[in-house]
Amino acid sequence: SHAIGRRAVAVNLSDLAAMGARPAWLLLSLVLPATLPLADFEELVLGVREEADRWQATVVGGNITRTPGPLVVDITATGHVRPRRLLRRDTARAGDTLHVTGTIGGAAAGLAWLQRGGLAGDDPRVARYATPTPRLREAHALARERAARAAIDVSDGLADAVRQLAAASGLGARIDAAALPLDPAMAAWASAAGIDPLTAAMASDDYELIVAVPPKSGGRLRAARAGLTTPVTPIGV
Repeated sequence: SHAIGRRAVAVNLSDLAAMGARPAWLLLSLVLPATLPLADFEELVLGVREEADRWQATVVGGNITRTPGPLVVDITATGHVRPRRLLRRDTARAGDTLHVTGTIGGAAAGLAWLQRGGLAGDDPRVARYATPTPRLREAHALARERAARAAIDVSDGLADAVRQLAAASGLGARIDAAALPLDPAMAAWASAAGIDPLTAAMASDDYELIVAVPPKSGGRLRAARAGLTTPVTPIGV
């Protein structure tokens, strides 16, 4: 339940990251089954609070109601960004280089391990799925240096994110499969399961960012990356 609370916040903050925004406040709505133990409810709320505190966001209100059905956790996240630092999906231009933050495929591997009961929810190999990290610091650095022209998060898979970004900008895209930064956990899991790691990684549930970088913005990109530990890898155009 603690991980559910953290994840619910993180995945919503990822949408703010994709626009270069800083988190401000959150609304939390819970639809609770009567059978939910009080301890689980407390852990869920604690997870929400801890993840919100991690990114200096404030839970300002919400709603709680009862249901005969499944648990529902609904979060509305707001943030703020200077107009000239706003990242959109429809502002990429032909010739921009596509970069992805971090690695891809780790979430898919972690989910697969969880579904098979092979690892516990707090195992570091499933953290990419159970408690993803929104790329707020990375997005802020890219927006601050004006290194990125457009962005989208990879919540619905890298392949879908590339398609959406290109379509919104009225363009196509070319991806170099050999350049994709596959998560080591994905490679290990795919090898053990006899699955093509690239295919699995493209449809994963990672909360990385894809950004479109103008051709002459190499210096700005280096400046943005200077204070980051997360890799930012060119994957296409």
